[in-house]
Amino acid sequence: MHIDIDKNKITKGLYIVATPIGNLKDISYRALETLKNSDFILCEDTRVSSKLLSNFNIKSKLISNHKFNEKKNLKKIIHLLNSNKILSIISDAGTPAISDPGRRLIEECVKNNISIFSVPGPSAVTAAVSISGFSDKYYFHGFLPEKTSAIDKDLNILSKLDCSIVFFISTKKINNVIHTIKKYFKKRNIIICREISKYFEEYIRSSIEDLQEFKDSLKGELTIVISEKKIDQKKVNKLSESNKDKIKKLIDKLSIKDIVDIIVEEKNVSKKEVYNYCLSLKNEN
Repeated sequence: MHIDIDKNKITKGLYIVATPIGNLKDISYRALETLKNSDFILCEDTRVSSKLLSNFNIKSKLISNHKFNEKKNLKKIIHLLNSNKILSIISDAGTPAISDPGRRLIEECVKNNISIFSVPGPSAVTAAVSISGFSDKYYFHGFLPEKTSAIDKDLNILSKLDCSIVFFISTKKINNVIHTIKKYFKKRNIIICREISKYFEEYIRSSIEDLQEFKDSLKGELTIVISEKKIDQKKVNKLSESNKDKIKKLIDKLSIKDIVDIIVEEKNVSKKEVYNYCLSLKNEN
């Protein structure tokens, strides 16, 4: 892809650039434009990033910036930014600073009043939630901790949240946490996403009760989504005045079936009660 953009039109500052989590075709035109016109690109692994940049004929200078040298790099990078250089930060895959290096630098840029821009794009988190079929109200936990006791503590806390739960874990560790997942997330569903957008892309769906350890070894990292709590509620038999007022507003606009569906979904009330009230209003008319 040929990119011929005037560098002067790009505002000086730090660009947080999302890169593909697998399929290189997922990179955005704006991401390519920004990377090509950056004076320096901060990356986790220069070998990984070099392959991506070479594929799109991007020759900007790379600076190694991973979790072990991120703090050490701060002074040099802030100096470059204060010298009106254009810098981008990328991770090996996905969006920087989301369970990847970048947060320390962003905090320092905020302190120094340096402009920060987002170039959004691929993210394993949103990709997994979007295909889960679970509630889009979700909590992202990042990577689970290393120690078994810490994992147990975290999953216990997460199980009390009334939303979908998303976290990362390596394929080598998944079997070690399945027992704990089954312990705290009963009566929920799970989707295990592996190699999202890559050649061996795989999605494993299961109820928590039916979840089993993997017999064959897997490769790569996994994005896990656990469904929201399933709350069994007894439907009340009486409509509140607010329920009745809403039905009156809808009665001449929608069918009884549609009104029943709307009210039952929003309110903890039985279908029969809503249906009978709708009929009574129709008869009055």
